[in-house]
This record gives sequence, C-alpha cells and structure tokens, in this order.
Amino acid sequence: MPSEVPAVASSVRILETLAAEWPAAVSPGRLVSELGLNRSTCYNILGTLQSMGWAANMGDRAGWTLGPRLLSLTGVNTTLSAVVVQDALNELSRELALVVFAAERDGSGGYIVTAKGERRTGVRVTIGIGDRFPFSAPAIMQAFEAWAPFDQFEGRVRRHSLQKFTEHTVTDLDELKKVFARVRRIGYSQSLREYDLAQGAVATPVFDGRGRVNLVLTTIAFSSELNENTVAEFGARLRDGAERLMQRIGGTRPALADDVEDDLETTPA
Repeated sequence: MPSEVPAVASSVRILETLAAEWPAAVSPGRLVSELGLNRSTCYNILGTLQSMGWAANMGDRAGWTLGPRLLSLTGVNTTLSAVVVQDALNELSRELALVVFAAERDGSGGYIVTAKGERRTGVRVTIGIGDRFPFSAPAIMQAFEAWAPFDQFEGRVRRHSLQKFTEHTVTDLDELKKVFARVRRIGYSQSLREYDLAQGAVATPVFDGRGRVNLVLTTIAFSSELNENTVAEFGARLRDGAERLMQRIGGTRPALADDVEDDLETTPA
C-alpha cells in the first residue's frame, strides 16, 4: 500500500473543509486549528491551490472558499448556486441602498427577473421576481449583448427590433457598437433616462465557467439617486460585486472574438 504524502493529504483535507462549508468562506485560522496544520504550511497550501484556481481568497477577513477552476471542473449544484446569487444580491442591495436584481433571458427575446435584493425603507423603485423586460431594455440588453460578435446582435435586432422608449434611447446600430465597446472596457452598462425619464440603471454580466453571460445583475433607481454624477460609482460597485460572485460560482471572463477585440482597439475612451 503506497505511503501517504503529507502535503497532498493536507491539501485534500483543506478542500474537503472548503467544500463542506461552500458557499460560505472558511478562515485560515479555523483551517489551522481544526485540521491541526502548521500555520505556514496551511498558507503555502492555500497559496498553491489559489494559483491553480482550486481555492479562492475572499479577503483577509472573509476567508477562503472553493476556487473557480475547481467549480468549473466539477459543476455547481443549481440550488447552491441560487443561494450564492441571492447572497450576492442581498449584499449589493445593502451596499448600494437600492434594489438589485438578477435577470436571465426568457426564451422569447426578453429578460425575466429571477432573484432580487431590496432595501426595505424609503421611497424607491421596486422590482418583482417574475417581472419581464423587453429585448431592447437598454442597460440589460447592453450587458447581455456586448460580449459577442456584433453581427449576432444584429440578427437578434432583426427578429425583435429596437424600441425607442424615450428621446434618450440609443437605437442607432453604429452608436450601439460604440456603446458595447465601452461596456466591455468598463465592465458595466448604463441607462440614464433611456428606459424611463424618471429612472437610471446600471447592469453588469455574470459569466459562467465557459465565459458565456449566464445572467445580468441590474440596479434601478430614480434619477435623483442614479444619474450622471453617481453612475460611475454605482456601476463600479455592481461590477465588483459580480466579480466576487463569479469567484464563488466558477465563472470566467470570455476570450473575445476578433471583431470584438477590434472594436476595443478602435473605440476611444
């Protein structure tokens, strides 16, 4: 019978502990004490697992959890994934003090709200689970469509058309191509009075393990809260929240097609 290799055995025990607690993170101190590991050895193993994508550091205080590479190899249980998404929405809603929801394609060209986090006080824009948005709802559409070759988007436009909701709605295809390049560059889309004259929105994609847009996180607020002066802050926070979520579900950003890369190179900042 082959002898046990201590470092390998310790790595397996660490991964088993992270898996047992996933999606919650585990502090390195807990791993050291419960597994009886040397502190330096534990950190070295965690660092190696992180470099290979098998473990992820959620922050000094938050601890460690399973990494994106391991999750993409093994797959993520749908129920657990839904729990992680809901946790992310609740966290973002508290951070932004706005409603934050997840939208998925509904199969008919539009989008459906599948989960939400919502602040409980004050006058606010509210969204319900099961609410639907049309194909050309600006912020959601841009976050879904910006990452694929533009001719695919043009094909969907021919099937579903683009609706001009207000005088600010961008429907010109040449302009939208520039908008999509900007979305890819900054990581989120924005809609200021494009869908409703009294509202603003930002949205950001959540990619699956194959680099496809799995769902879009969106926040909507009255223009008094979400406007030209605040959109960059809200957008960056939403984008960063999506990045944290992808770390936990094994999502990965896509390798862009050649024509998409060309757009990024030729579109000014």
